[in-house]
Amino acid sequence: MSSSSKPDSAPATPAITDADLEKLLSREASAFNREVEVERILKAFKFNPYDILDIEESSTQEEVKRRYRQLSLFIHPDKTPHARAPEAFDILKKAESELSDKDKREDLDAVITQARSLVLKALNLPLSTPDTDPALRGLEPPFKVRLRLQSKELLIDEEVRRRKAIKMNLANEGLEARKKDEEVAAKKRKAQEDKQWEDNREQRVDSWRSFSKDTRKKKKAKVALLG
Repeated sequence: MSSSSKPDSAPATPAITDADLEKLLSREASAFNREVEVERILKAFKFNPYDILDIEESSTQEEVKRRYRQLSLFIHPDKTPHARAPEAFDILKKAESELSDKDKREDLDAVITQARSLVLKALNLPLSTPDTDPALRGLEPPFKVRLRLQSKELLIDEEVRRRKAIKMNLANEGLEARKKDEEVAAKKRKAQEDKQWEDNREQRVDSWRSFSKDTRKKKKAKVALLG
């Protein structure tokens, strides 16, 4: 007697809960934000560490370090699939290093102070005008944007001058090096000429002796002929 069997039913697909969906969306948003931050760092003005770290010029050293730690963990190449994450990570590290260097930060702050003065002068405002002054509100472009742009212009000028100075120093060093090489070459030539003179001394003496002997013979022959 044959018996009919029912086909096995397919395993039920686990239902995706709202919590699971929220986690998935959160992970995707986090990955997207990491890539956005990598792009921001890559596009930041490389001569302004404040721009790279996206912090205020008035930030304390502790705030600089804290901001660096936050960003370096956020865009770390091990956590970010962006192909240029390692490059952004290195740029971030360099920016933190420059702001941690007292002399470099003072030089940078001096340029930014100069930029601030130029922006305030262009607005016909006193140089002592604080950032919180109502006159600086509602500007288009905003005061901070103007300050960053003016700082960028001055920093580019500084970099151009620095590179020209390096180029000039290298040229001067090259000229000095050529002079030294020429002096060394001249001394070598002189030494070789002196050595050659010494080496040919006997030959010159023999030549002189032969010449003197021939001269005496000619004189005797002439005397005999006349006598």
